[in-house]
Amino acid sequence: MPLVTTTEMFKKAYNGGYAVGAFNVNNMEIVQAITEAAAELKSPVILQASAGARKYANSVYLRKLVEAAVELCDIPIAMHLDHGANFEVCKDCVDNGFTSVMIDASDKPFEENIRISKEVTDYAHSKGVVVEAELGTLAGVEDDVQVADDKAQYTDPDQVVEFVERTGCDSLAIAVGTSHGAYKFKPGQNPKLRLDILEEIVQKLPGFPIVLHGSSSVPQEYVKIINDHGGALKDAIGIPEDQLREAAKSAVCKINIDSDLRLGMTAGIRQHMAEHPDHFDPRQYVGDGRQYVKDIVHHKILTVLGSDGKA
Repeated sequence: MPLVTTTEMFKKAYNGGYAVGAFNVNNMEIVQAITEAAAELKSPVILQASAGARKYANSVYLRKLVEAAVELCDIPIAMHLDHGANFEVCKDCVDNGFTSVMIDASDKPFEENIRISKEVTDYAHSKGVVVEAELGTLAGVEDDVQVADDKAQYTDPDQVVEFVERTGCDSLAIAVGTSHGAYKFKPGQNPKLRLDILEEIVQKLPGFPIVLHGSSSVPQEYVKIINDHGGALKDAIGIPEDQLREAAKSAVCKINIDSDLRLGMTAGIRQHMAEHPDHFDPRQYVGDGRQYVKDIVHHKILTVLGSDGKA
């Protein structure tokens, strides 16, 4: 099965009351872990590359890794650019085999966000590629995306119709309380998504695919493993999975997950090295990290996304 766009994925997800997982990829082991879990559960999946991933692994390596996964796994797979900073970055990914790109001009004023997003959409559509745009600003840190808490801004439901109509984008990333990174909330703070804002947006954009970024739940069992072996993640708090599942039953067709994969890989490697300090073969300790990532993806598909059996 060749790489696909997210158009049909999202249509089925919206009508079926589930979401497709968009998992960030950085190396071969993470690509393997994600796609093996998705294939076993017969789930569609989105493999996405951030600016940091493209700097680390190079877009060509990432594309070839994804192509290998497509050859080996008989499930729908889309390759997506996560947080494209400008037209040039998005164009480069469109021209180099990505089937979906995100233009993130959410830090710009409303009119400038529309102008940039429309420019990307017009070009991508001319090449058969779909576009995700963002309205509202998430707090947190993820690679080149860094937004202080006081700069975060919920999506204004009164702007969404105009934004979608004028940009022509195919899906919309919104800000309803998620945030990038593992430190989403302060200790003692009650993690809560603004599902009321989501519902208002759904009413204004019936049938339109919505995207949630910054949706890692930061599994505490992996945080504990890391902390037990020299880490300092005691204040890492994520998004409650029951709230994400509720969002997935609504119009949220794509849920982004990155930090959980990083935690899983790190926990697997640290656990292995603690138990086998004499090992020096990367295939041994990175292999354990890969298994931890696979377990996380398996869990997300079954518990949060509800996309199992939907390939």
